[in-house]
Amino acid sequence: MKKINNRILIATLALVSLFAGCSKEYLDVNNDPNRTTDENITPDLLFTQAATAAGYRTIGTAIGGEGAKTELQYAQNWVGYMAGTGDFAVEQIETTYNIDFAFGDNSWQRDYGVLFDLHLTKTKALEAGNKVLAGAAMILSAKMFQDITDTYGDVPYSQAFQTDVYKHPAYDKAQDVYNALQLSLDSAITYMSEEEGPASFATVDVVNHGDQVKWIKFANTLKLRMLLRQSEVSGFDPSAEITKIEAHGGVLEAGESVSVNPGFTNAQSKQSPFYGNYGFTPTGNKAAGGWAPNNYILNILLSTNDPRIERFFTTVGGFFVGCDYGLVTGNPFQAQASYFGPGVARSADQDQWLIPSFESMFFKAEAIARGWITDQGTAEDAFDAAITESFVWLGVDDAETAAADYIASNDIANWANAGSTPEEQAKFVVFQKYIALTCIDPREAWADQRRLYFLPEGFISVNPSRLEDQLPLRLLYPQSEYTTNNESVSAVGTINQFTTKIFWEP
Repeated sequence: MKKINNRILIATLALVSLFAGCSKEYLDVNNDPNRTTDENITPDLLFTQAATAAGYRTIGTAIGGEGAKTELQYAQNWVGYMAGTGDFAVEQIETTYNIDFAFGDNSWQRDYGVLFDLHLTKTKALEAGNKVLAGAAMILSAKMFQDITDTYGDVPYSQAFQTDVYKHPAYDKAQDVYNALQLSLDSAITYMSEEEGPASFATVDVVNHGDQVKWIKFANTLKLRMLLRQSEVSGFDPSAEITKIEAHGGVLEAGESVSVNPGFTNAQSKQSPFYGNYGFTPTGNKAAGGWAPNNYILNILLSTNDPRIERFFTTVGGFFVGCDYGLVTGNPFQAQASYFGPGVARSADQDQWLIPSFESMFFKAEAIARGWITDQGTAEDAFDAAITESFVWLGVDDAETAAADYIASNDIANWANAGSTPEEQAKFVVFQKYIALTCIDPREAWADQRRLYFLPEGFISVNPSRLEDQLPLRLLYPQSEYTTNNESVSAVGTINQFTTKIFWEP
């Protein structure tokens, strides 16, 4: 894979952070004439930095934030992928689901910071006549805005980043944000389709390396992800959007993962994000010694003799040893617990996934099972192909044969047990997607659980002080919003993490 020289990359990121960082607070109402401006920063420079930052946001950290607790650790823990070891006291707010207004504050601020950079990239690229680069920025923005909307519900969208006009941006309805993102992706696909990008695009594109067809498939995959999220909304009809997706080449397939890599290497603050946070430091120490496999996912993998377990996690003394989420005392210390394996924490220079190929293929399998896609084979074939691609992506030995054996040997993977209704088959697909996404995309698993309630019992925190026997439906708006944008956020109304639903939650 083509990589940018690391010294050039770091200089670029530092430069862009210096200039763009001065303006990225979308609520900043101060216009200091002495402040450094971003007028000299080109859209090419902005895009490289913003795309890299989007990769870091996939696991919930900022550029150079290796080794710290990620802002998505709660999601990894809530859905049963990870749990804390016995080395540290149990985190009471998270394990009791008694989240407060500070819980998601850093994540909100950092997500909107990256979205500002992508917005500025789009604006500058269109001013320069570079529609392809603008389209790429719009596609990444759509992914991030959906993630934010799925986490909080109504959010600033239409008035965001326009501080000269809107000092206190209003909150758009989550449904309206979804609709706007579909239209934005339509425009991005048009930009990607109507002309060939400039020669510089392949160099600055640290995601798909100038492959405009793959960018279009990425956009289509995001469109389908948003459609599936609305599957339980009464009267929802995806047919018009499905037609668009099929007309523009469909979604990402086998071997078509979308990831970012500007030149990650085994040096401080230059490691690939997941590896830097769940692998090893440049000196060889565990980067996340306080975290281990959750016994919930271990039990699923062990009970089905799933060979992917050795790619997800390591053994201790020949055994897989996990932790119970929320256990106040009694979990093994990190030296006695399994760690994250070579399928997900491969190397310091690994690509940081945005959408793995198999995840897109599971989207497609569910859409076929629901009868939304009718001309691309059977749901069973699509389902089997998605499982097989998971084995391949993780690097399982003799992956295709191993996947076929797994499917034939396990009721939870054999389509004969998928049920007869679209709803039953959808849950069957999503459960296998959940397993395949172990440690990879906990937000998707959390969203699917809120949408379909498909997980067997056992993943809920065992902390006896937990507020509910269910996962929160959302996060609360961050305290910074009530401080700087109080009128707009207060207009949304009273928010409760267990009762205030996002529009697509049944």
